[in-house]
Amino acid sequence: MTKVLVIDTSTDRTSAGLVSEDGVLANHFHDDPLAHGEVLPKLVAQILAAESTVDLVAIAMGPGPFTGLRVGIAFGEAFALAREIPWVGVSSLGAMAQAHNDPDFIVAIDARRREFFCEHYRESELVAPARTLQREELSEFTIPIYYEPPTVSAIAALALAGQTTTEPIYIRKPDAYPAPKGITFRPWTQMDLVPIYALEKSIYLDDPWSLEQFKEEYAGKSRQYLVAEFEGVVVGYAGVMLAGDVTDILTLTVAPEFRRRGIAREFLKRMVDWSRNQKVDAMMLEMRVGNAEAEPLYLESGFRKIAERANYYGPGLTAIVMRKELGK
Repeated sequence: MTKVLVIDTSTDRTSAGLVSEDGVLANHFHDDPLAHGEVLPKLVAQILAAESTVDLVAIAMGPGPFTGLRVGIAFGEAFALAREIPWVGVSSLGAMAQAHNDPDFIVAIDARRREFFCEHYRESELVAPARTLQREELSEFTIPIYYEPPTVSAIAALALAGQTTTEPIYIRKPDAYPAPKGITFRPWTQMDLVPIYALEKSIYLDDPWSLEQFKEEYAGKSRQYLVAEFEGVVVGYAGVMLAGDVTDILTLTVAPEFRRRGIAREFLKRMVDWSRNQKVDAMMLEMRVGNAEAEPLYLESGFRKIAERANYYGPGLTAIVMRKELGK
């Protein structure tokens, strides 16, 4: 009879259990999104105190918040290595789906920041693989959505059935990217206004901001304006403004010859961090329809299209309004 030690830290719950073909022999859990590393060894110790025989380790491999997920994976792998027994990984969402037999449903794990890792099942078959959705997007579905953590019995069942993986399941791209080489970021100064304006005119030929507009922005309150420099020359600028319970990105511009180096991503990251410090609910921006360079970056960063504004940039030039929810 195979005895499976189950470890799951892919949700806010830390779970450890011992399962065999005859059923669940032990099941312990603790609910705290920040306590995985502290409580997991204690839960496993409780199991081993009652039954020390373990033949296989089954680890929930995600998706899940990165730090908690790594705790379970590292502990499970180390335990198996020390015992000289095999280990396998299973999909956390796949295990969650085992508990439901609705004709059409979604399983979701809290990814923090008002986002969830989700999978869509129909007639017990996966129809939409794991992806990240915002809380507001989930609210638009009319089918059942289940958030309960996977059970130790479901994780063990997938492991024993051979539905396994050896790689962690990461969906959301990492927040950390290498800083653009040779680029310096800093708040803009009054001395930057002329080179910023020159760059603005060279890029936005039809409708650039005037120098007076830049001066007004420089004098404005509740704003963050940044420049990017290369060898002392301004090659980009960006600005965000506090506007009630949201912040609004006013501009994000990079010289054409310096694009695709991560400068825009670094600008955006700094504006998101500033916005979070303002304790607002969300960030907003307007983007010209057809801006194929900017749109992937915004979508990747969690912005979603919420509206359009006709003639925003001039006759026939439509703006897409985008919003990013700021949560924990």
